[in-house]
Amino acid sequence: MVVITGIGLASALGSSLEDSWQKLIAGKSGIQWHQPFAELEPYPLGLIGTQPTELKSLTRLVVAAALTDAGLVSPLPDCAVVIGSSRSHQGVWESLARQIYENHRPQTVLSNKDAVLENWLDFLPHTNAIASARQIGASGIVLAPMAACATGIWAIAQAALLIETGQCQRAIAGAVEAPITPLTLSGFQQMGALAKTGAYPFDLHREGLVLGEGAAVFVLESAELAQQRQAKIYGKILGFGLTSDAYHANKPEPNGKSAIAAIQQCLKRSSLTPADIDYIHAHGTATLLNDRVESKIIQSIFPQKVAISSSKGATGHTLGASGALGVAFSLLAMQREMLPSCVGLQTPAFDLNLVMAARESEVQRVLCFSFGFGGQNAAIALGNFEKQE
Repeated sequence: MVVITGIGLASALGSSLEDSWQKLIAGKSGIQWHQPFAELEPYPLGLIGTQPTELKSLTRLVVAAALTDAGLVSPLPDCAVVIGSSRSHQGVWESLARQIYENHRPQTVLSNKDAVLENWLDFLPHTNAIASARQIGASGIVLAPMAACATGIWAIAQAALLIETGQCQRAIAGAVEAPITPLTLSGFQQMGALAKTGAYPFDLHREGLVLGEGAAVFVLESAELAQQRQAKIYGKILGFGLTSDAYHANKPEPNGKSAIAAIQQCLKRSSLTPADIDYIHAHGTATLLNDRVESKIIQSIFPQKVAISSSKGATGHTLGASGALGVAFSLLAMQREMLPSCVGLQTPAFDLNLVMAARESEVQRVLCFSFGFGGQNAAIALGNFEKQE
């Protein structure tokens, strides 16, 4: 059995797990108007600070917080590292490209003294996970998954498998995203996916997604190791499902067949039925297409009573990190017996039991969904951990 003993999180709601949670259940949003790049128009964005965050410093922050929360001190030589990102160091690469092709360093790019051509090897997609291994003195397995918006759940699933198969007893896993770059903003704008005023998941008047920065990493351990050192335990990983649509580069398959398969895989591996689920942290991007397809998927599988919310109206869409943030908020929902509200939702567009305001509720088993570009589908089931287990 794999349990979670530490969480490190930063989002537009706050630079710590507790700050973000308190603001989430208070129904607050970290989305504000920003113009980080002078050559682009202002956008509603979920920034952690006043300017775009640098990936390396964000990763160091949440990794250190997760270890502290778990009561661990580095070095941890036998700890696996599974930290993913869908964009990784893209901001640095854009800065380097502009230095090369425009022969100058624009004032509006990320402030990063290391973003010089001599250091280009430090900014390959997998180097963020390697840097985390150096940070905590981990000399075992290092993985750096990239699976679009499904990255965070995929990373946690990979780490759980490493522990379940005996390859390690402890792993630090999750995802980090610093996606506020000129290319990312321009690309989503060109697609017509960006919201004009804010993020309103599952709302009749939803406009599209709002890009957000964020990171969530977890300390995963075998139940035996966690109990042996008397660690606090947030919950256990019951199972997960991972599938691909094989359909389109950025549109979900209209009937959600592969997404449904991922959820059914997850339930089967977790020995759960749809009626066993108390709460679903939905992907809930606030785009017209995703929310419609996801609602259809939920209605086809689950009873109407299951509580549902998405945190993207509060944090923005943190892309590869979004599923990891969802897992963190789901674990706190179980621990604190509190359902977080679907911030930004005013007029529900679908017949679902959407959480309009945070409320107390006994939460024993939860699901967290991520449905990424390219048809990457991920679902993970979490449960309360009882000490007699």
